[in-house]
This record gives sequence, C-alpha cells and structure tokens, in this order.
Amino acid sequence: MKFFIDTGEVSEIRQAHAMGLVDGVTTNPSLIAKSGRPYKEVVVEICDIVNGPISAEVLSTTYDEMMVEARVWHKLHPNVVVKLPLIPDGLRATRTCTNEGIRTNVTLCFSPTQALLAAKAGASYISPFIGRLDDCSETGMELIDKIVRIYKNYGYATEVLVASVRNPTHVVDAALIGAHVCTIPYSVMLQLAKHPLTDVGLKKFVEDAQKIPR
Repeated sequence: MKFFIDTGEVSEIRQAHAMGLVDGVTTNPSLIAKSGRPYKEVVVEICDIVNGPISAEVLSTTYDEMMVEARVWHKLHPNVVVKLPLIPDGLRATRTCTNEGIRTNVTLCFSPTQALLAAKAGASYISPFIGRLDDCSETGMELIDKIVRIYKNYGYATEVLVASVRNPTHVVDAALIGAHVCTIPYSVMLQLAKHPLTDVGLKKFVEDAQKIPR
C-alpha cells in the first residue's frame, strides 16, 4: 500500500519524506489555509520535495470553471493530480480530464455508488472520507471494502485512496482490505511507529549499554 501524506505544512512533508514514508501528497484549501501561504506556491514547493502524485484541488463548482483550473494545475508540474468534487459537473470534468491526459483525484466520496460513477468517469483516484463517516455513526471502513470489491469485480483502473484517516487502526484496516493508498496526517504517521514495548525495550537496551566497560 502506498502512503500519501495529508498536509499543507511543508516541514511535515520534508520530515516524513526523509524517513522514506511518502509516495505522494494530498492537499486541499483547508490544509493550505493553515499554512498562511498561497496555494500554488506551496504546491510547487511540495513538487520539488516529493517525486510522486501531488493532489491539488480546484476551487470552482461548475464544469467550465473547473476545467480552467484543472488545465492550469496540469501545466504547473507533471506530478500534479487535479482534485475534483464528486458532483455531476465534477464527474463531467473528470471525463474531460481523462480524455486530455490529466490525472484526477475525485474527492468527497461517501458511498459505493459515488465511487462507481467516478471509476466510470475515468478517475485516477477515488477518495472516500472514512473518518467523516465514522463521525456520523457509520463505519467508514465498510465503504472501503465495498469499493475495493466493486473495482475488482469490473477491473477498474481507479485506485482507492483512503482519506480522512484518523488513527493507525484505519491504516491497518485499509491495508487488510487491499486499498491502494492511504493519505495520512503526519501525526498519525508517527503513531504508526509507536508501541509501548518498543519504548520499554529501548530503555532497557540503553541502560544495559551503559553498563558495558568502555
């Protein structure tokens, strides 16, 4: 399974990339707003750090306006993947982008039917938001299981990109189901490496090492 980092903070991307954990990056206006920097400026800097898919989101909601933005993003850098909302105009834009060789990440997916439409439209990635479903008393990971099975049934090339990841359990479950990608906040990436027995064992090793004659 590929790991994308879900952030607009360049410092977090650099740290995760240095550990070899980053296959790509997902951004959105909300994440970039936290950085206080211009969206395109941040995306260009990210592209210089990570040689992988970098999702950049359109801010429009109509087909014509989305296509203007999509073409601008596409020309910005070869690694940019255009994020489009899962609405009818977004699906139409996805099909046009696919026909023009522009990779897409269809976002704000909350149902198997939406994921099926995105695949039929030719999306490169579909982004189901599992954490937000969990917040609504639904089981987000059940959606991932259904989408993975549907795509396998019909051989769709669209990759399942698990989004709105909140904890290490989400990552493990997604890997067991067979999702292609998890996009993970940096804080959760660090949690993946944590285990209390590792901390206990390391403390013991250090204590014993200090007893060895030098």
